[in-house]
Amino acid sequence: MDLFEQHRQQITAAEAPLAARMRPRTLAEYIGQEHILGEGRLLRRAIQADQLSSLIFYGPPGTGKTTLAMVIANTTRARFLSINAVLAGVKEIREAIALAQETRGMYGQRTILFVDEVHRFNKSQQDALLPWVENGTVILIGATTENPYFEVNKALVSRSRVFQLKPLTEQDLERVLDQALQEGDRGYGTRQVQIDPDARTHLINVANGDARTLLNALELAVETTPANSEGTIHVTLEVAEESIQKRAVLYDKEGDAHFDTISAFIKSLRGSDPDAALYWLARMVYAGEDPRFIFRRMLILAGEDVGMADPNAVVVVHACAEAFDRVGMPEGRYPLAQAALYLATCPKSNSVMAFFDALAAVEREREAEVPTHLRDANRDKDGFGHGKGYLYPHSYREHWVAQQYLPGSLQGQVFYQPSEQGYEGRIQQDVARRREAQLAALVEGVGVALPEVLTFGPADAGVERWLQRTLSQSGERLAQVRDRLFALAPPQRHHLILDLNAGSGLLTWEAVRLVPEGGVYACAPQQQDAAALQEQSAALPELLRPVVLHSAIADLPAVLHAECPSLRFERLMGRNVFLNAIAPPDTWLQAWKLLLQPEGYLLLAETIPRHTQRLHQLIPSDRIPSRLLNRWRKAEEQLYESAAVWSMTWNVQDLETLFDQAGFTAEIALEHTQTELLISPALIDRWFASASAKPTYAEQIREFLSDADLNQIQTLLRQCLSHQTVQWQGAIAFVKAQSKPSPSPAQVQPKP
Repeated sequence: MDLFEQHRQQITAAEAPLAARMRPRTLAEYIGQEHILGEGRLLRRAIQADQLSSLIFYGPPGTGKTTLAMVIANTTRARFLSINAVLAGVKEIREAIALAQETRGMYGQRTILFVDEVHRFNKSQQDALLPWVENGTVILIGATTENPYFEVNKALVSRSRVFQLKPLTEQDLERVLDQALQEGDRGYGTRQVQIDPDARTHLINVANGDARTLLNALELAVETTPANSEGTIHVTLEVAEESIQKRAVLYDKEGDAHFDTISAFIKSLRGSDPDAALYWLARMVYAGEDPRFIFRRMLILAGEDVGMADPNAVVVVHACAEAFDRVGMPEGRYPLAQAALYLATCPKSNSVMAFFDALAAVEREREAEVPTHLRDANRDKDGFGHGKGYLYPHSYREHWVAQQYLPGSLQGQVFYQPSEQGYEGRIQQDVARRREAQLAALVEGVGVALPEVLTFGPADAGVERWLQRTLSQSGERLAQVRDRLFALAPPQRHHLILDLNAGSGLLTWEAVRLVPEGGVYACAPQQQDAAALQEQSAALPELLRPVVLHSAIADLPAVLHAECPSLRFERLMGRNVFLNAIAPPDTWLQAWKLLLQPEGYLLLAETIPRHTQRLHQLIPSDRIPSRLLNRWRKAEEQLYESAAVWSMTWNVQDLETLFDQAGFTAEIALEHTQTELLISPALIDRWFASASAKPTYAEQIREFLSDADLNQIQTLLRQCLSHQTVQWQGAIAFVKAQSKPSPSPAQVQPKP
């Protein structure tokens, strides 16, 4: 680089727009996207460790896709090349690949290739890039505003981790604005800029989650407002409104926003929500959507989702569309809104979907002949008897007669299933009566919406095999508990999970499998368990390994805070966390609450000792002296009612009270269990052993029974149960808890 080129770059940087000058250079300066860049997330760990694989960043403009690529460029030790898919072709791709090969061969250095607007590549350009991504010559980082699953080569997507970036929140934009006002070298920190609170609110609100729009508006407001006599640039609401008069609306008529918005509109109509329907309609009109396209979709809905419940719906929407063509815009918005309101408020029925059932039957079934009595009788009635036996309905009372109209192979088949809505409700009884025995059953279908998956990563066959082998080592009963616990609040791929009582890793390895772009922390109270988890995780790639902590459960929040104060989890999970608690764990719960994200869940599976199997019930009553049986029964009940250890005596009501007092809203489901247990002599000896790490059964009931009683009970158990398989009764409390929302200022009443 010569002096003239260096001088040119310095001038370009100094004269760049504010949004370009304020582009973050490090992760510490980056604002927003906590779901993929928060503490402990896979992407943050990969950037910090400089162990990136191919990535695709997908999200609306102004959310930081290119900025994140620049942060990676400033962090990585790899060579960083950047091209724009709008300007680059196959020639530029080949040049970049050649440079990457040269760098690898001469210096042993990796190359990261950043492709902005990667969806703009045509198929030949994407195919030219694919082999070099696949063999590792370059690490691809793509940025796109369009859904990569539709717009990017599927082979590229399958070899990349996809991270979805969301519009910035108001809090994020507040930080962006403050950063621009305080930064001296790149922002307005050296100038006296005063922004009124209402002007600040307007800029943030109208920016609509787009940091670039916000900074452009701020720059326009500051640069066009003269300083007063004191040298202060005063940005009022009027100035802010002139700088950013119209909200930035993401709406590409061929992109995701177009399809997503019309989908939300149609679903609001189908769901009979007129308020939501008007909102999404306004979004489309505001963004310049063609009203004729909206009318076409409403006409389809009138037939598909309203149908026979209100046959006039098609007529009304068609009339509104005709009226729109007559009057045009802007007055045409009245019939547009009228059609939407009519559809949102009229009864709904999708019974016309029966046509597609009939169409499927035609495709599936062997083509059946038209029944003879239904054939045309005008041509060969005499020769073949076509039409013979047909009963003319108008010749009968009510102009109807019981007669089969389906081919013989489809007799009894039901397609049309009238609803009880509107007009269709009035004809339902007639249809049912006329079908008589042909009506077999109604078939219902129920559909459900997904957390927005915000990330995707290619499957690693080796990792999957290792995890599946590890998971399969769990017993069937434990696997059921594990699966039931995760099903209470299924995590998303980018979530952070903390296993509160990792032990054998029952929950830990399933968490590793479910959150490949997030992260897993595992607390092992016993040193040997922590060592075992670390040894097992050594088989995984470094970035996918759980973070294993050796800590008492009560000390875990302090340990995590010391390691990373800002770490927050979407899921805290544990099995038998309270099993050894001496006192009620109210302090634990309050500390755990601070580890949860606002929308996070605490999920627990807790065995309830007081519901466990009583040993005296396993011995036939005629084998036990009655006095001993009474003392034994009373001792076992007292053990679970008045023991000094809290974990032996708690019940579901106690747990509900604890969670409520700790600020949680908890759903607790009690599930009684019955499992087969082989009673071995060794197991009986463990029940009656002494000097063990945990109090044994005998030590716990010794307070209520004499030594002679205990010896006699042990003898009975050996005689009656040794080598026997029994049905062991128990109970598990499944807990799904979430922090109670903080009261709003209006709800907080001042003390008198």
